[in-house]
Amino acid sequence: MSTATATDFCLQLARVTTAMTRRFDAWLGNHHGISFADYQLLRHLARAPEGRLRRVDLAERMGLTASGVTRSLMPLEKIGLVGRQSDPRDARVGYAIITATGAELAATADTLVEQMAAEMIGEPPFADLQSLTDLLSRIVNLNQR
Repeated sequence: MSTATATDFCLQLARVTTAMTRRFDAWLGNHHGISFADYQLLRHLARAPEGRLRRVDLAERMGLTASGVTRSLMPLEKIGLVGRQSDPRDARVGYAIITATGAELAATADTLVEQMAAEMIGEPPFADLQSLTDLLSRIVNLNQR
């Protein structure tokens, strides 16, 4: 792939990401009062064992810094969607936990997000979608080296 083609792809990917985030923000905000970033955070917690993750692990999954994830959790904690839990064996370790209300909201929002994603992406062949997913994963993993 030439540099121009790779650059064009990256620029278009950034543009698509922004457009998708705006669209998800609008729909999730109107229907559930949360942002797309809030949804992603709740989704990670809802799918985690026991509905909890160490803050550092949540930050890694979200592509945020530890302080960024802490800032993201605060408003969700204030409205009762997430909580905090300390590790009884190590006071330095803090967990973010999803509440029953947060889990219910995440499940309801899943349905809306699935509908929106299908509307935006349509029905591409599975192989095409898998290839693009693999490419995006490779890009994300570059930052984790």
